[in-house]
Amino acid sequence: MLGLIVLAVISGLVRSMARGAGEEVGAAVVLGIILKAVLFLLAAIFVGRFVHFNAVRFGARFHVSGVSLVIALSFCFTLSALAGLIGLAPIVGAFAAGLVLEPGDYEIYREKGEQPIEVLIRPLTTFLTPVFFVMMGLRADLSAFLSSNVLAFAAVVTVAAILGKQACSLGVLERGVSRLAVGVGMIPRGEVGLIFTSIGAGLTVAGRPVFSADLVSAMILMVIATTVVTPPMLKGLLGRARMSGP
Repeated sequence: MLGLIVLAVISGLVRSMARGAGEEVGAAVVLGIILKAVLFLLAAIFVGRFVHFNAVRFGARFHVSGVSLVIALSFCFTLSALAGLIGLAPIVGAFAAGLVLEPGDYEIYREKGEQPIEVLIRPLTTFLTPVFFVMMGLRADLSAFLSSNVLAFAAVVTVAAILGKQACSLGVLERGVSRLAVGVGMIPRGEVGLIFTSIGAGLTVAGRPVFSADLVSAMILMVIATTVVTPPMLKGLLGRARMSGP
């Protein structure tokens, strides 16, 4: 959630500057964006929970297959659109929708013989996921991967990403749980990191992109690196913990 708030602040500041209000950007603007993001998330979660629950119950009256999927997708797209309307990144609305969607709410459809949401949506995700990754790959400047500056910066942000998650693991207070393993498990940036990069690449001020092609390429390299190194590291740590366990 903190990452989404940071994204909202950055994109909000860039939009303020793009509107020619750069001289007004200050602490008050930042606090206003943070407050707007927090209030939106709270309203989306609590009000959205009520709306979603009743929409699910209303949809159950129709004896048509696929209604549950239509409701879930419509709810997600609606919150994403609302987030965009108030100046937040659509992913903020999608995140809120993910918090609200409760599999138990759709049990009434299961009783009617309909498959669960995760099964119904699988064909859609199977088709769109590769398209998303291809689009992100097309954003990367392959020649930048040969630049020493890009490679050096990618290495720095990758190390920062890894160490940052180890700092987060210090919050693990339960005895017998490996903080190192928890921290390593949090390392991958994956598709969320690519979404953030895509949003940043689309931000412009005075017609000029905020993110340079080199920066986008470095971020993509960081996402790839953190995603690739995690499984072997986690496997080794969990294997060691299993061997040393009772």
